[in-house]
Amino acid sequence: MDVMTLIGIGLLTGLTTVLFGFGGGFVAVPVVAWADAGLGTDAMRVATATSALVMVVNAGFATAVTRRRVLAGLRGSGPLLLLLAAGASAGAFASRIAPPDLVRWAFAGYVALTVVDLLLRPGFLRPDARAAGTSPAQRPRPLPAVLGVPMGTIAAFLGVGGSVMTVPAMRRAGHTMQVATALANPLTLAVALPATAVSLGGTAVPAAVDAHVHLTGLVDAGAAGALLLGALPVILVLRRRPPRIPDRAHAWAYIGLLAAVAVAVLLSG
Repeated sequence: MDVMTLIGIGLLTGLTTVLFGFGGGFVAVPVVAWADAGLGTDAMRVATATSALVMVVNAGFATAVTRRRVLAGLRGSGPLLLLLAAGASAGAFASRIAPPDLVRWAFAGYVALTVVDLLLRPGFLRPDARAAGTSPAQRPRPLPAVLGVPMGTIAAFLGVGGSVMTVPAMRRAGHTMQVATALANPLTLAVALPATAVSLGGTAVPAAVDAHVHLTGLVDAGAAGALLLGALPVILVLRRRPPRIPDRAHAWAYIGLLAAVAVAVLLSG
């Protein structure tokens, strides 16, 4: 996969960062796995590590250009952010020693289960009478801090950044899709930072020399750089001029992208 192709796909990661809060992880994992297929069974491990770096930059930049009044929705969430980071550290270490095929199947399986949950359980596509924020007098509920460790662990292990868990959770807590996806970026940053630190210190992949893939730790810095070159301008433009998407259509698009990515990861094997 050449550099121009990666830059083009980077445009898509920028789009998913703004519209879905993914930080690029869901797009980056299958793309880097394809690009580095010459690494064999280690391709998925490199893909999740590279995805973490892409998410750090994308999510950090998206957070920096998000309106302060939107970010106020995370006020008081310091303990949640710390526990997300702690869980992410554990998940990143676990992904280094887990069999690559386990990570691939776990990624696809978790995303598939999430799609089923979003389709069947109320609160995402259709209102949940028990959810906060269903009337003007109610405010969206904050996410419980206790969720930080399991969310961070699963997100870092799979290389997804956490938005697959945080966006549905915030949606069910009463946020609109636009706000839920915007708040997913700082939460993704809390997950991706420790995961990236662990990945950059990862051991070398012997197959990288034969495959002509230049790695920094477990990160394919060249692929990450090309993806970011395409993503950052898109994030800047869309944060300044956010598209107006009906809330329900936005929710359906989120589910559709999850399903497409799960299929892409399976095909990349």
